Amino acid sequence: YHIAGTKGIYYTREPYSNVDAVHVTRFIGLASVGNKDKQKFIHALSPTPASTMSSTEIAMKTTNSTLSPYTLMEKSTSPKDVSKRSGDVMSDDQYWRYDVSQKRRRHDAGEGEKICFKFVSSGSCPRGEKCNFRHDGDAREQYKRGVCFDFLNKGKCERGPDCSFKHSLQNEGDMPPSRRPGSENTRSKECWFCLSSPNVESHLIISIGENYYLALAKGPLVEDHVLIVPVEHMPSTLSLSSESEVELCRFQNSLQRYCKSQGKEVIFFEWVSIRGTHANLQAIPIPSSKAVMVEKAFNLAAQKMGFKFVSKSFDSISDGRKFLKTQADGESSLFYAEIPGGTILLHRVEEKVRFPAQFGREVLAGLLNMADNADWRNRKHNKEEEMKIVEDFKSRFQEYDPNC
Repeated sequence: YHIAGTKGIYYTREPYSNVDAVHVTRFIGLASVGNKDKQKFIHALSPTPASTMSSTEIAMKTTNSTLSPYTLMEKSTSPKDVSKRSGDVMSDDQYWRYDVSQKRRRHDAGEGEKICFKFVSSGSCPRGEKCNFRHDGDAREQYKRGVCFDFLNKGKCERGPDCSFKHSLQNEGDMPPSRRPGSENTRSKECWFCLSSPNVESHLIISIGENYYLALAKGPLVEDHVLIVPVEHMPSTLSLSSESEVELCRFQNSLQRYCKSQGKEVIFFEWVSIRGTHANLQAIPIPSSKAVMVEKAFNLAAQKMGFKFVSKSFDSISDGRKFLKTQADGESSLFYAEIPGGTILLHRVEEKVRFPAQFGREVLAGLLNMADNADWRNRKHNKEEEMKIVEDFKSRFQEYDPNC
């Protein structure tokens, strides 16, 4: 955030990209306290520390981002001035994503052990030998193979199942030459969704079938927000066999019946990333009165991001899933949503285009006027609370559970 009050007026603009850093910046101008025009002079923020965010999140652009408003000014500056400014102003925070609450200095203890994000992500760092952080070639190779920067740098990732990168070191032989990093179906002991993993949070599990299990979503958007998760370590639910689809459709039909009994409809969506590790199909209930607005909400969000959904209608969930399986080639990412009325919205994401991993959740949070809940971390519960939520859901869902 860039906040200023020198002009004495309230003003906000669209987030803008930066030239020498991957994150976007938001500008807020505040009016004078007690001004006669009653313009806004105080503004509340709820920032997320960079140390808790993945590299993908930090580099994510919003749908209304613009170019840097300072670009024109920089172009009009003489080369001599640009060179001088570059050396004087460029800060370590542009190359380091953590500890941004204080200016880091070269003599800080242990700083040399930290990895330069600029080097790892792009292969070069403008600061060269003057950079305070380590230019680790091995870390860059692991990053190129889809390994999470947080995992490489800190040994852990706080995003857990929402992180789209790997949480284990990858060997060259682990990656088929025809596939992008992170796309192979490698079971990892670090996986949050593998039932055999020491990291699995088994207390979130609601129902287990032969090929799929049902679990409470971490930081649920709304009550009864659940995930349908393959038992097998697969990159998407579209990767499983046709026999497995039968069980998936049973779970979906059961959730639909359960939600209707609650006066709700359920929206299913999945972000199928070529960097994905363990698939999960999200199921979010919404009030039946909001169902007619779902497609419009998704289309408006798509328009803001500059794309259009492919929309197709089907008579049954199984017919829609058959179509989706024909669209999954394993070589490109895609997002799809199954919405009330048998409509499927599909968007194939081009290789170098950034797409928000939480797009589906963000759209529904907007539709339900729950913007603060768009980030799952704002809805986190402790283990005891999660266990109670699961037990309450089990008792309500029991008569619809296909595995009971």
